[in-house]
Amino acid sequence: MDTWIWIVIVIVALLAGVALGFFIARRYMMKYLQDNPPINEEMLRIMMMQMGQKPSQKKINQMMTQMNKASTKPGKPAKK
Repeated sequence: MDTWIWIVIVIVALLAGVALGFFIARRYMMKYLQDNPPINEEMLRIMMMQMGQKPSQKKINQMMTQMNKASTKPGKPAKK
């Protein structure tokens, strides 16, 4: 075969691999988030009650703020 045919085959295989990898990663992340949802206020309230603490709304708001600060990296704007 000619060299240009091999180059086209390599480029097509590379593009197919990138597309396939994207869809596999997307499906994996959607399944992961469905199985392990991010923590919300209700989950935090339940955890605090299980630990024997009486959660006030102020305490829950403080913990949510701390968790959001810890999850965002410095220099990266926070999502609204």
